[in-house]
Amino acid sequence: MTSLPPPPKASSPAPPSLPAEQGPALPGRRPRGMRGWPPWLALVALLSGFGATIVATIITVAIAASAGVDVEPDLPPGLNIGLTLLQNVAFFITALLFARTISRPRGQDFGLRPPARLKRAIGVLFAVWAGFFFLSAAWAIALDLDEKSDLPEQLGVDLSALNLVIVTLLVCVVAPVGEELFFRGFFFSALRNWRGAWPAAIITGLTFGAFHIESSPIGQLVPLAIFGAGLCMLYHWTGSLYVPIALHAINNAIAFGAAEEHWRWWIVVLVMAGAVMVSLLVAAAIGRLLDAGSRDHSAAPAPAG
Repeated sequence: MTSLPPPPKASSPAPPSLPAEQGPALPGRRPRGMRGWPPWLALVALLSGFGATIVATIITVAIAASAGVDVEPDLPPGLNIGLTLLQNVAFFITALLFARTISRPRGQDFGLRPPARLKRAIGVLFAVWAGFFFLSAAWAIALDLDEKSDLPEQLGVDLSALNLVIVTLLVCVVAPVGEELFFRGFFFSALRNWRGAWPAAIITGLTFGAFHIESSPIGQLVPLAIFGAGLCMLYHWTGSLYVPIALHAINNAIAFGAAEEHWRWWIVVLVMAGAVMVSLLVAAAIGRLLDAGSRDHSAAPAPAG
């Protein structure tokens, strides 16, 4: 009697694979499944942002001059405030427009998500800040630098209490949020897809320093480039843009307070704390708006063929 071979064991079904978007997001990296932004898009967005700012500035100054505003030899403080705000908005809108050429961006695409480990993020923040402080101090001592930025004076910080409040918000809130969204959230993120974090951080830092060539003394551009690279790595290590936004706000508030020599130390501390809180609230609101727009777009019915 021939024996029959045992029936083959039924293979257990493979576990269902999750969509790529549901994979875990690694700290400092774009979530798996997202195509990301190609590195060339960073350069195009940068040039477009500068171009849009230059064109808007020419048009604004021409309109102001035709209306009888004295724009020579220097622009009036009110116009400088408006153009500085316009620059930040123009760069962020440029980043959004180019990001949408790949897919409709969400808040987390720009890093607008809480850090996975808050205590570690705070520790890394202070480590980057300390490194920048000592490097910039050594640079200033080596070159005997004592220049201060004259941007607050150009913006008319001493003209009135209202101007002081507006300039404080512009320097300590608008600039940290706008510059971080573009340089770290978009520019660095796109370059990081090319050769990794460190080359992207160096290029972004150099670009960030050059970006401030009109608003900062020449001798401070190298420390600003170092600071820009440090903010990139802070974002990469923590996976959250909120952390470099907070450090950027702290640094700007301290620099702004140092320029206001009549301020006491506790005023600087209050401005610093307020700048961090308001900056993070503004960034979180922008993240929610981006998420809402992304949800509305994905929920919209397809047009009839």
